[in-house]
Amino acid sequence: MAGGREAAMPACFAGLGAGSPRPRQKRGGMFCSVEDAFDNKTLDFASLGAPGRGTPSSAGPRREPGPGPAARSPAPAPPGELPDGCPQSDQLLIKGGKIVNDDQSFYADIYVEDGLIKQIGENLIVPGGVKTIDAYGQMVMPGGIDVHTRLQMPVMGMAPADGFFQGTKAALAGGTTMIIDHVCPEPGTSLLAAYEQWRGSADSQACCDYSLHVDVPRWHESLKEELEALVKDKGVNSFLVFMAYKDKLQCSDAQMYEIFCIIRDLGAIAQVHAENGDIIDEEQKRLLELGITGPEGHVLSRPEEVEAEAVYRAITIAKQANCPLYVTKVMSRGAADVLAQAKRKGTVVYGEPITASLGADGSHYWSKNWAKAAAFVTSPPISPDPTTPDHLTSLLSCGDLQVAGSAHCTFTTAQKAVGKDNFTLIPEGTNGIEERMAIIWEKCVVPGKMDENDFVAVTSTNAAKIFNCYPRKGRVAVGADADLVLWNPKATKIISAKTHNLNVEYNIFEGTECHGVPTVVISQGRVALEDGNLFVTQGSGRFIPRKTFPDFVYKRIKARNRLAEVHGVPRGLYDGPVHEVLASAKAVAPTPASRIAPCAGKAQAPAVRNLHQSGFSLSGSQADDHIARRTAQKIMAPPGGRSNITSLS
Repeated sequence: MAGGREAAMPACFAGLGAGSPRPRQKRGGMFCSVEDAFDNKTLDFASLGAPGRGTPSSAGPRREPGPGPAARSPAPAPPGELPDGCPQSDQLLIKGGKIVNDDQSFYADIYVEDGLIKQIGENLIVPGGVKTIDAYGQMVMPGGIDVHTRLQMPVMGMAPADGFFQGTKAALAGGTTMIIDHVCPEPGTSLLAAYEQWRGSADSQACCDYSLHVDVPRWHESLKEELEALVKDKGVNSFLVFMAYKDKLQCSDAQMYEIFCIIRDLGAIAQVHAENGDIIDEEQKRLLELGITGPEGHVLSRPEEVEAEAVYRAITIAKQANCPLYVTKVMSRGAADVLAQAKRKGTVVYGEPITASLGADGSHYWSKNWAKAAAFVTSPPISPDPTTPDHLTSLLSCGDLQVAGSAHCTFTTAQKAVGKDNFTLIPEGTNGIEERMAIIWEKCVVPGKMDENDFVAVTSTNAAKIFNCYPRKGRVAVGADADLVLWNPKATKIISAKTHNLNVEYNIFEGTECHGVPTVVISQGRVALEDGNLFVTQGSGRFIPRKTFPDFVYKRIKARNRLAEVHGVPRGLYDGPVHEVLASAKAVAPTPASRIAPCAGKAQAPAVRNLHQSGFSLSGSQADDHIARRTAQKIMAPPGGRSNITSLS
């Protein structure tokens, strides 16, 4: 039967669109079939984890009736059918929707089976008993990809309020079907050990597919071997370095250059948290001495210039290393403008504004309500300039910024209150994983800055291309994963802490009305959101490994490598006079090891004189006897005037 259906598919495709509105098409054909996307664009799951990893849990789905204490309890899900009598089927038929990819829009039906998109067209031949989803009047898009979350990053021993279970559940509620979380090793923990720790937590808790970035908190001698192991054996192709958090996470420029060179040779993506940590450290001390201890001190110690300067410096270092650069958390106009200018000059650099920088402003840091002000504390800080969100959405819409993440890392008010007397101790992070897609639609599509195709690009497709999981993710096409969102542009909702799917008491977007919301979310071919109800299975999320050298990024890097060879100028030997200088003042050629400054926090042995060595000799010779001396020196016109002394012996 399957062979007959495949034979009939071309005829179905030939008649596609006969009774539909004229399809919108920007580039390429109407159907971009992704052949063997599952096999060719990803690594083998079995070789990357323990048996059973990446396989959905055998437990049945759980119906989440809505926000509230009962909805937030991660109790095991009972097997069986959903309470509304609709079985959780592996076979779905989505009828009548407008399919939206980053490069084209058209009307067609979609048949989903075994977690993959099997057919796209009209009058599809499908098995009986298939669950049908009515998509008339709605858009069918690729599921969102949130490229920046921190669902497990500990701060002063405290875990974020929204872990992998709660965070991914909220992601699905907002239309996001895949996240890429940051692994941040604690002091004394290797990158590989931290990676395994994150995998263990995510595999047992995540409700949607996920992947991992790895942060590089410090330079050490075995770093290159660890990065190679993560790339070759663990499916990681992106690493982040910090330019802030002095004496904790901050890398020097020399260390960044060396790390970027390693990342380039591995074919991975270099990410950077761009802030000038030295200036921030001095400003924090100054403000605390002035008695400023509240959340306003956080933004005052981090003026926009320290972000813009660090972005420019990071781009300069990456350009010299010929390494692709991805700047996370673009929060200010200055930083965004530096990125845009570099991109227009052809630099391989990508910028990531987040939900908070696109949909909120930093005026709340001066709120009389300490808890409200502390809720906005994140780094770099949300800009106090009320025009910044509009500027960032404009750059995102025109392509100068390419990806929108959430940087979701939430802490309860009680956790934030650890810094009630010292703003430097307030745990940093804001919400945004659930609100990301609705905020971008409201701020970019509703006012006409971007169309629905651009929306798909910045919320899903660009991320999939940059981090090399495209076209398995980020596209509605035959062979791609069935991660889909039915988007109703006419529906509205008001964001509120009373109705969100998070474990925190606040929402920094409180009261924002969004015109355009997800009505149905499909993850791994199964309905995760329908009619306002969540159907999630804890631990069903799969790890998505990513290969190195993504074409979307490295085509230009490879071309520049071919042109970057440096050759000396052939010339004869210089045989003229050479001025004499003291031996200690002669320039010493740098060695590869000397480029790496000792890492912060690592004790360095002080210089100690060796008492077993001495310049004294019984023969009367001295240690500096080999240095030639002139027997006399004539002084003709000294600075203090002429003298009758004509020689020194």
